Amino acid sequence: MLKNYFKIAIAVLRRRKFFTFISLFGISFTLTILLVLTSFLDKIAGDSYPDHKRDRSLYVSRMSEWYKNNGMNSGPLSFYFFDHYARSLKTPVKIGITNGASSTNTYVNNKKISLSYKYTNADYWDIMEYDFVEGKAFTKQQIDKGDMVTVISEDIKKQYFGDAPSVVGKYFEADNVKYRVIGVVKNVPVTSYMTFSDIYLPYTVAKTDFAKDKSYHGRFYGILLANSRSDVPRMQAEFQSMIQRLPMERKEFIKIVCHARSYIASYVDTGNDNKSGVVMVLTAISIFVLLVMLLPTLNLVNINITRIMERSSEIGVRKAFGASSNTLIYQFIVENIILTLLGGAIGVVLSFIAIGALNSAHLIPNLVLSINFTVLFIGLLICFLFGLLSGVYPAWRMSKLNVVTALKAQ
Repeated sequence: MLKNYFKIAIAVLRRRKFFTFISLFGISFTLTILLVLTSFLDKIAGDSYPDHKRDRSLYVSRMSEWYKNNGMNSGPLSFYFFDHYARSLKTPVKIGITNGASSTNTYVNNKKISLSYKYTNADYWDIMEYDFVEGKAFTKQQIDKGDMVTVISEDIKKQYFGDAPSVVGKYFEADNVKYRVIGVVKNVPVTSYMTFSDIYLPYTVAKTDFAKDKSYHGRFYGILLANSRSDVPRMQAEFQSMIQRLPMERKEFIKIVCHARSYIASYVDTGNDNKSGVVMVLTAISIFVLLVMLLPTLNLVNINITRIMERSSEIGVRKAFGASSNTLIYQFIVENIILTLLGGAIGVVLSFIAIGALNSAHLIPNLVLSINFTVLFIGLLICFLFGLLSGVYPAWRMSKLNVVTALKAQ
């Protein structure tokens, strides 16, 4: 039966080539946009490099101190907060501390190179699993001694040292300070803001003594690592209990809000405790997908209705010979799904071309999009839903045609 439906669908598509072109273009173009978006979101949420222990980690990126008049002081935390208060927790086996990447410049042969740098503690390198092209990370002993060492990215190695086969032991100058390179890591996409940087430095080499600032707010993020995934809820509860016991920094404050959350929840943090970043992102994505799909779906519905009216005599004859409305609805929905799958196949090919072009353009540094099985499955699901939604109403309308009216139409 499906084989016959497929043959009929192909014959119908050949009959009106212009309508077929419009339908396939709308489907393939829509799917290309959605697949590129899905690939981007999959890269953001699913790419765990270098954070492979994400399933047993919690992220602390912000604290809010609320005033009596409902105002608040909100932002990243201090190094002292993590090293003193968070370090007192029993459940975490490691506490990685790092700041958001800052910008500076360096010069090679009178050529300016813009770069990002960030400070870390030793636990950060135990939690993160960077791929070292050469060398290794700095140790706690080097941090404690304030050694002027650095780990750099592949990009910076190429820009600063050229085609040198090895740069470990060489010196790299940034902001008029020379650092000895002890490691080179594989590039991290700029979208991974907690782990991205061009160079990584021990926090003790900074001009500011972060350890002496005992306020809660600063420029740092924290990553709490549990021994196992099952320990994560207990670690989260222990962190919240610690926050509730924190003394108020000033008498004007009435409460302190700070959460240790999953990677995604922390990534989409809105900066407002009353607005969920996850809800806002899902809402924005849903609205975008709805708008992208709405126009081609309505267009395909109109085209399908036109096709159906052209086949009114066929419908009348089949009904006269006993075909039920359900049988006809099933046939036309299957035909429409076949059409959308053909458009989907074209859309997948166009998606590969579009993603290749975007990767070549390097619009987002170090972000390489790809279409994996997850993205393809989502694309197939979109095609199926697209065909189903655009085919149900025309099929239902067709099934209601009166036999005599359908035959008279021809």
